[in-house]
Amino acid sequence: MTIQFKFTMWTVAVVLVANALLAMVTVESIGRRWLDEVQTRVRLDLNSARAAYQSRLERLSWYLRALTFSRTITLGLQEGNVAAIESHLEKAYRTGKMDILTLLDAQGRVVCRAHHPQYRQDLLTHNPLIAQVLREKRGVQGTVVLTAQELQRESAQLAKQAYLEVLPTPAAYPTKDAFRADGLLLAAAEPMFDAQGNLLAILFAAELLNNDFTLVDQIKQEVFADQQYEGRDIGTVTIFLGDLRISTNVVREDGRRAVGTRLSAAVADQVLKEGHTWIGEAFVVNDWYITAYEPIRDPTGRVIGVLYVGLLRAPFLRERHRITWTFVGFIAAASLASLVLIQTGSMLVLKPIRQILAMARRVMEGDLKARVGIRPPGEMGVLCRAIDQMADAILEREEQLKAAMSRQITRSEQLASVGRLAAGVAHEINNPLTGILTFAHMLREKPNMDEQDRQDLDLIIRETTRAAEIVRGLLDFARERPAVKQPLQINDVLRRTLRLLSNQRAFSNIMIVEDLQEGLPLIDGDPNQLQQVFLNLALNACEAMPQGGTLLVTTTLDQDKVLVKVTDTGCGIPPEHLDRIFEPFFTTKPVGKGTGLGLSVSYGIIQQHGGNIEVESKVGFGSTFTVSLPVRRSPSPSPSAVPTTDLK
Repeated sequence: MTIQFKFTMWTVAVVLVANALLAMVTVESIGRRWLDEVQTRVRLDLNSARAAYQSRLERLSWYLRALTFSRTITLGLQEGNVAAIESHLEKAYRTGKMDILTLLDAQGRVVCRAHHPQYRQDLLTHNPLIAQVLREKRGVQGTVVLTAQELQRESAQLAKQAYLEVLPTPAAYPTKDAFRADGLLLAAAEPMFDAQGNLLAILFAAELLNNDFTLVDQIKQEVFADQQYEGRDIGTVTIFLGDLRISTNVVREDGRRAVGTRLSAAVADQVLKEGHTWIGEAFVVNDWYITAYEPIRDPTGRVIGVLYVGLLRAPFLRERHRITWTFVGFIAAASLASLVLIQTGSMLVLKPIRQILAMARRVMEGDLKARVGIRPPGEMGVLCRAIDQMADAILEREEQLKAAMSRQITRSEQLASVGRLAAGVAHEINNPLTGILTFAHMLREKPNMDEQDRQDLDLIIRETTRAAEIVRGLLDFARERPAVKQPLQINDVLRRTLRLLSNQRAFSNIMIVEDLQEGLPLIDGDPNQLQQVFLNLALNACEAMPQGGTLLVTTTLDQDKVLVKVTDTGCGIPPEHLDRIFEPFFTTKPVGKGTGLGLSVSYGIIQQHGGNIEVESKVGFGSTFTVSLPVRRSPSPSPSAVPTTDLK
C-alpha cells in the first residue's frame, strides 16, 4: 500500500466524514427548523380556530341578548300569556337556526321551549350556565354537555343527532363502549329583568355540535382556504366530546367523515387529563398530521372536549425532502470536486516521495551510492537532503563495518591459531613438567639434603606447579570439557567456596559478607566448574583490594533465574577495559601475575550452563560481577514413565 494511496484515502476519509457530519447536522437543523415552522403555523391555525369557535358563541350570545329586549316576552310573562311567548320564541328559534331556545323563570324552571312547547316546568339549575346566571345575574356563554336524557327532553331529533357509534381506533385507550349518546353544545344564557331590576326570567339557547359539520367546515374554509394536496385537504378541523370525534372533516379511507373515532392515548393524557395543549406530529385516523389539540372547558373549568386543527404532513415533508436532497446533492458535488483536487494535489505533493522510494529500493538492492538528488522547496526538500545525508552516513558506516569485520576476522583467526598453538605447546610441556615435579618431590624427601638444597627444591616445586597451572589453563581454553550437571543448591556451592577462601592468607585483611537468600530453587550445574567460576571471581576481587576491603556475595531470585552477585570495594575497572575483560589472554595484571584466561574460562563455563555474566564497575569504588543461572525445570513424565533419577 503506497504512501500516496494512504494519504489519499485518509484525506478522502476526512473530507467524506466532515461532509457527512455537515450534511447530517444541516439536515437535522433543517428538519428541526421545518418542524418548528410548521408547528408555529399549526399553533396560529389553532388560534384562528379558537377565534372562530368563540365567534360562534358570541353570535349566539348576541342574538340571545337581543331577544331579552322583546316586549312580547316581557308582557307575556307579566300577564301569564304563554301562548304569545311560545309564538314569539318559535319565530326567533327558526330565524336564529338554533337547536335549543328555552325560557326559564327566575328560579330556573322551564316556562316554555320553542322547539318542544308541550314539555315544561322541569328545573334546569343543574345546567352550569343557568346556575351561573342565577348566581351572578349576568349573561354567560360557553360549552356544555347534555346527557342523552336531557337531549331527549329537549327534542327526540337532537337525541338522535347526538348518537354516535364508537369505532375502533389505533393507539386509543381501550373501551367497552359501543356508542355514545351525550351531546356537546355551544350555549348561552341571558337574564331578563323587570322595571325594578329584579330577575324576571332567563333565556337559554344552544347549538348541538354532534354530527353538525357547519362549524368545522367553516373554520377549515376560513383558516385553510380549501388547500389540497393530491386531491386531499391539507388542513382539517375536529371537535371532540371527551376523546370521541363528534364533528370533523377528517375522512376515513372510504371517504366518510371520521366521526366516532377516538383520540390517541398520548394526546388524551396530556389534553384531557392534564389540561395542556398538544402540538406535534400525530397519526390521525389514517395518515400523519402536524397537529394542535387544545382542551375545551365548561363554565366550571372542567375539561369536557378538545378542539383540534391539523396539517397533512406529506406536502411539508415533500418540501423538506426537496430541500434536503438539494443540499445533499450540493455536498456530494463539493465532495467529488474535493476528491479530484485531493488526488491531483497528492500526486504533485508526493512526487518527491516516489523518488525517495525508488532511491530506497536501490539502496536495499545494494546500491549504496544511490541518492534522491532533488531539492524541492519546503519540508520536502529538507527531507530529501536528510535522506541523502543518511545514505552518505550509511555508506561511511558500511565501509567502517567492513574494516571492523576484517579486523575481527583477523583477530579471530589469530586467536584460533593461538589456541591451537597453545594446545600443542601445553601437551609438549605438560609431560616434562610432570617429570620435573615428580623428581623434585623425590629429591626433597632424601634425608641427607641440607637446608639450602631443600629451599632450592621448594622453589623448583613451586615454580613448576605454577607452570603446570598455566599449562592447564591453556588446555582448558583450547578445548571444551563437558560439564557434569546435577541438581544443586547454589548457596551450597557458594558456602563451600567461601570456606576455602576464608583460610587463605590473602583474605586475612578482607571481610567476607554473605547475603544468601534462603529457599532458592534448584539449578542444573556442575558444582566443580561453578566453584571454579566463583573462586576465580573472588580471587580477582581480592587482587583488586590490596589494602583490604569488603567482599559481598549475595543471591536472589529474578523470575526464572538465580542471580549471584560478587561485589568488591577495590580499585574498579577502567571503562576502556570493560568490553575486553572476557577476551582470552586479556589482563591488566603485571607480567607473571596472570594469564588472562580466568574470566574467559569462567564466561565459557557459565554459557555452558545457559547463563550469563555481566559486570558493573566504577574506578575507585569497586566492581560487581553478576552471574545469572536458569532455574532447574523438572521434567513432567507420563505416569508410566520411569523417573529420570532411576535411569542414571
